[in-house]
Amino acid sequence: MAAEGGGKEMNEIKTQFTTREGVYKLLTHSEYSRPNRVPFNSQGSNPVKVSFVNVNDQSGNGDRICFNVGRELYFYIYKGVRKAADLSKPIDKRIYKGTQPTCHDFNPLTATAESVSLLVGFSAGQVQLIDPIKKETSKLFNEEVGSAEFTLARLLAISHRLHQPNLWS
Repeated sequence: MAAEGGGKEMNEIKTQFTTREGVYKLLTHSEYSRPNRVPFNSQGSNPVKVSFVNVNDQSGNGDRICFNVGRELYFYIYKGVRKAADLSKPIDKRIYKGTQPTCHDFNPLTATAESVSLLVGFSAGQVQLIDPIKKETSKLFNEEVGSAEFTLARLLAISHRLHQPNLWS
């Protein structure tokens, strides 16, 4: 028999093998469908920030996730840690040319299935309020004030006479 004599088991399933055409790997769905990799930066890697919001969607997929990688900002339906998101189909993807997003936060008080307010801070000090579902963009704020990197975006819910909890910091 060919299997005898110390050879490997014939029914062994390989997760990786090499041929003259290249290397073949068995990938999970999330690895296979992830967005293009950011090119290597010799100055150090840029931090990735993640924000979550629940929009109370009728379909049961109410959670949304936003994350930035380098100069790109992605917005997806989040299905939890047990189900892989289809990373080839973002709800919204934005690529910034002159600056990069460094932080972001959702306004959970106004989030609906049709509209989500997302505050984005940038490396050159600008702040932008966007709606990744409607794909609307407001103008950049804080452009002429300073050039220090924006490092934290959070919603401050302050109760006052008019009960307007839409104050961003």
